[in-house]
Amino acid sequence: MLGVGDLQRSIDFYTHILGMKVLRQSENPEYKYTPLAFVGYGPESENSVLELTYNWGTEKYDMGTAYGHIALEVDNAADACERIRNAGGKVTRETGPVKGGTTVIAFIEDPDGYKVELIERHS
Repeated sequence: MLGVGDLQRSIDFYTHILGMKVLRQSENPEYKYTPLAFVGYGPESENSVLELTYNWGTEKYDMGTAYGHIALEVDNAADACERIRNAGGKVTRETGPVKGGTTVIAFIEDPDGYKVELIERHS
């Protein structure tokens, strides 16, 4: 679950920029959160999903020291960065090998500052 400051802005990022789909949404006015949006690349029964939650009146969260990043596998990290940049996304680490290794990675950032690692698929 990621706490987000603007639910629609986050949905737009994960769907338009990363190509996920909104799988379902729910709302709980009694506990002051508006919809939970579950986003992913396919059905929850077969894929991992992210839960985006907007808590009323909270526009920003402290990331703390335990959160690192989300990781997504991509066919080509450089192409993904270019596509993300052209769609208005923020690339924070350009494509290249991981320190001390050969795996090709890049990093992007969502509108709330959550880091997303793009890991290039090995052929």
